[in-house]
Amino acid sequence: MEFRAGGNGSGGGDQDGPNFREGRKVYNRHTPEQIQRLESFFKDCPHPDETQRRQLGRELGLESRQIKFWFQNKRTQTKTQHERADNGALRQENERIQCENLAIREALKNVICPSCGGPPFGEEERQRNIEKLQIENAQLKEEHEKVSNLLAKYIGKPITQTHSLPPALVPSLDMSSATFPSQDTGGGLPGPALGLNLPPVDVCDPYQFKGFPDMEKTHMTETAAAAMDELIRLLRVNEPFWIRSVTNEKYVLQRDSYERIFPKANRFKTSSARIESSKESSVVAISGMQLVDMFLDPDKYMDLFPTIITKASTIQVLETGLIGSRSGSLQLMYEQMHILSPLVAPREFYFLRYCQQIEIGVWVIVDVSYDYSKEGQPDSSFRFWKLPSGCMIEDLPDGCSKVTWAEHVEVDDKSLTHRLYRDLVSGSLAFGAERIVGTLQRMCERLAYLANDDTPTRDLVGVISLPEGRRSIMKLGHRMVKDFCGVLSMSGKLDFPQLSEVDNSGVRVSVRKSTEPGQPDGMIVSAATSLWLPLQCQTVFDFIRDEKMRTQWDVLSSGNPVHEIAHIANGIHPGNCTSIIQPFIPSENNMLMLQESCVEPLGGLVVYAPIDIPAINTAIRGEESGRIPILPSGFIVSGDGRPNSRARCASHGNIMGSGGSLLTVAFQVLVCGPTAQNQQLNMETVATVNTLISSTVQKIKIALNCSG
Repeated sequence: MEFRAGGNGSGGGDQDGPNFREGRKVYNRHTPEQIQRLESFFKDCPHPDETQRRQLGRELGLESRQIKFWFQNKRTQTKTQHERADNGALRQENERIQCENLAIREALKNVICPSCGGPPFGEEERQRNIEKLQIENAQLKEEHEKVSNLLAKYIGKPITQTHSLPPALVPSLDMSSATFPSQDTGGGLPGPALGLNLPPVDVCDPYQFKGFPDMEKTHMTETAAAAMDELIRLLRVNEPFWIRSVTNEKYVLQRDSYERIFPKANRFKTSSARIESSKESSVVAISGMQLVDMFLDPDKYMDLFPTIITKASTIQVLETGLIGSRSGSLQLMYEQMHILSPLVAPREFYFLRYCQQIEIGVWVIVDVSYDYSKEGQPDSSFRFWKLPSGCMIEDLPDGCSKVTWAEHVEVDDKSLTHRLYRDLVSGSLAFGAERIVGTLQRMCERLAYLANDDTPTRDLVGVISLPEGRRSIMKLGHRMVKDFCGVLSMSGKLDFPQLSEVDNSGVRVSVRKSTEPGQPDGMIVSAATSLWLPLQCQTVFDFIRDEKMRTQWDVLSSGNPVHEIAHIANGIHPGNCTSIIQPFIPSENNMLMLQESCVEPLGGLVVYAPIDIPAINTAIRGEESGRIPILPSGFIVSGDGRPNSRARCASHGNIMGSGGSLLTVAFQVLVCGPTAQNQQLNMETVATVNTLISSTVQKIKIALNCSG
């Protein structure tokens, strides 16, 4: 057989398929122009169809079969070249790893003790040290047994029974029957039968002290890893998982596509159970690493979301993660989320929080609920279950970061939510990704204003002259908002349903004895009510925030005007600010008012607290303000979440400018101090607080022309 090669001699070069003449194969040589055209076409389309092959054949004067054979040979040649290059790279990598392995083996032969710099222990010396430690261990066990027997004589029970007790063995304050301890005798003075069910002192969870067995830790790690894989796919891909809602044009999960790829059984079996899903992204004014550190610290995490997270704690850190990036950090946490009305039950979660750095400057933090059981039995009272949710944090060159958040929960709370708030809570507005990202954006902006020495300050009478004083006032305002939001869940509340109206919830009262730092000591009565108003959120918010309008609703001002003497901006929006207000009350000429207002995706809030002049001067001088006692009251304005409002919200792009609004009014009153002889709560006190809040609501409705 005679083979006549042509051109470059390659499999995809310039020969075509064989022509059979006189019993032998004859190969034709392609011209350089034909080869150049074929090579150019191959780069764009290595798999031409029949029509393309015919078109090339007409252009180059070749048969379709010749074109077909050329492309087959070229693909084979290209594949061979790629495999050869891959094999070469793998061979080099293998040689490098072998060299590193040999170097490590040699280094291990010459290892030294890091403490003393001496040679390593030999096998015999290591065995002697092990035997020595075993002897010491046996001696310590014997000493422990002696001490345990001695303590058992005094405690009256075997020492092993005391391991399950929390470390703080102090008697809790029993307020279930409204009985409060006397300061003089240590006994109790019975109060009137108001039916109060006040919460006892929190008892720490036993898991904080006993830890988890290795098998359960393994299960936690596997659960977190699976949740991380799911969340990364949800964050990076829109279709087929996410579709835009027809009501508000926000992303929601497409259930069929999601359940086909991530099948799982529903947590709740009742007909009222539902799934909430949402996704949102935004740029925030903070670096990615700072944000990661704050998410993994429960106190800083609460500071980032003061109007959403009312409680947060780390039950146990399972993995600390890598130093510098926190990648691999895993912890079991507890959080309580609230919507800022006592008419809505707080959402409580026990969940695993897992952080992973997936690229340089890119982190993913996933939260997934975990069956945190006591004595092996899961807590059936929880109505909320967090499916893989969380965020992707991407560092940006300007010191900011992009946050993409997905929130995905299963809830069964219809019976726990007042009818005024069911429309708002049943969607994704109340606890969704949009509200979370919007709050995060506002708080990061506030932190930037707090750190900036050139933050805009309008000081009318020279009250604040130092940057340290401005920061101290801003921190005091932040603590005031956190305290206010924390009391609105009103556990142990007393309802007055007879005061309820069609668009009003009636008044709820809660009583607690406060001994916490930063709050006045004594008996505190909190009262709150929520009502619907046929006005836009922005209208109601602007009315309450304007100090010139304060005389129209502030019962305690007795119609006297107030003056804003200092104004500190803590965000771009004019509604985000901290103010010092001077009321005109002749009997209280030593008192000022600290006020903070802020705007969020859900609406806005205005919180204020009276502070005496010596205390506020401490903050103005830049001194520590953490122990200044404040007792905040305030207002929360949000959209009503009704379908027609949601449609208008989508067109306006902001819930503040659409539909009706829900207004929550909450007051706190110090009934008696810690040294008072009589700490009983009587009906007169409750009636006074009820009158105060009812009068305020009535004044607001009259001023806004909503009293009809």
